[in-house]
Amino acid sequence: MSITPGSSALTIGPPVRFSRPTGSGYVNWVRPRCDGLTWTRFDWDMIDIAEPDFEDEQLVMFLQEHLDDLAPTAPVESRHALDLSSLQGPGVRLWVARDSGAVVGTVALAELTVGHEELKSMRTAPARRGEGIASQLLDHALRNARSRGVGRVSLETGSMEFFAPARAFYRKAGFTDCAPFGSYAADPNSVFMTLPL
Repeated sequence: MSITPGSSALTIGPPVRFSRPTGSGYVNWVRPRCDGLTWTRFDWDMIDIAEPDFEDEQLVMFLQEHLDDLAPTAPVESRHALDLSSLQGPGVRLWVARDSGAVVGTVALAELTVGHEELKSMRTAPARRGEGIASQLLDHALRNARSRGVGRVSLETGSMEFFAPARAFYRKAGFTDCAPFGSYAADPNSVFMTLPL
């Protein structure tokens, strides 16, 4: 679907992707909203997805909150989220979603082997969950992977009830359960999933 910002003739639908014509590297997402029970007007949610500024204190805090959220869910040996230093390592790409400058989500890809990457650091700000931000971030990451010739993206997530929404989200996106990959070993606290591109 093609969207022109400011257009008054719009089709009701889910978040729609368009790239800024400025060459800034940002990607915008727009979402029509209804007023009450009838689609009487349209507002625009503008989500920018871009590469990170690791000096940004807001981003650093957001990433630390991700680690803090996961800490109570599993023993140390079953926690595999990347910390700030690891996200700046070779073969890792991180993207940050912002709404009016505020960090609202992150996603990363980490190279496993040539043509195979791992989805990491997928997080949406708790107050913004259910708005489609995770779908936007996942789409952005998968588009980037395809553009670089990556043939498969895999992920590890938790097996506990805390992670049930994440597992449902990934399955809806086309990921299927798989055996441990890379350096992972079988772990009752982990579920492994993969998606061929």
